[in-house]
Amino acid sequence: MSDSTPSWHDEIQQAFVQGQLLAYPTEAVFGLGCDPDNQQAVMDLLALKQRPVEKGLILVARTYSQLLPYVKDTAIPSDRRTAIVSSWPGPVTWLLPKSDTAPDWITGGSDLLAVRVSAHPVVAQLCEVLGKPVVSTSANVSGQPPITRASDIRETFADKVLLVPGNLGGSLKPSEIRHGLTGKVLRPGN
Repeated sequence: MSDSTPSWHDEIQQAFVQGQLLAYPTEAVFGLGCDPDNQQAVMDLLALKQRPVEKGLILVARTYSQLLPYVKDTAIPSDRRTAIVSSWPGPVTWLLPKSDTAPDWITGGSDLLAVRVSAHPVVAQLCEVLGKPVVSTSANVSGQPPITRASDIRETFADKVLLVPGNLGGSLKPSEIRHGLTGKVLRPGN
């Protein structure tokens, strides 16, 4: 490990593999995440948030290539591809056709999957260290405001999540959500 590698890498990597939930800073709010392929971890996250599985979850990644196991790339029309790829890294979440192997506990049973390539340095580094995308949902109990302070993460979730160090990105709103096949804005961003 080089001197420039943050000290949290090994601890976070081990926790992630063991199915522990992570809280981490994003562009606008703290996110809650886990391994998208670990069904028990996803169910634990949904229970903590009091969120139904049918709502689906976002996957956040460092690169589009990290998302390819979850996205049916060949189903994205070529005329939409430029808009999608040119918006990343950045605060735009796209609903894209899911791959045949994308877990239903992430998609909520939908044929579409919400994905984003983040420009936030902590999120990008987290996904690089873990070697895959991470579930990304706002750190809050459903119906409550998203958390914007690390101290509130500890107060709300106590020892149920591992806090990844870092600062929020300064955006005032969560990411914009767009439909990948139509381009329609489903949730405005900044």
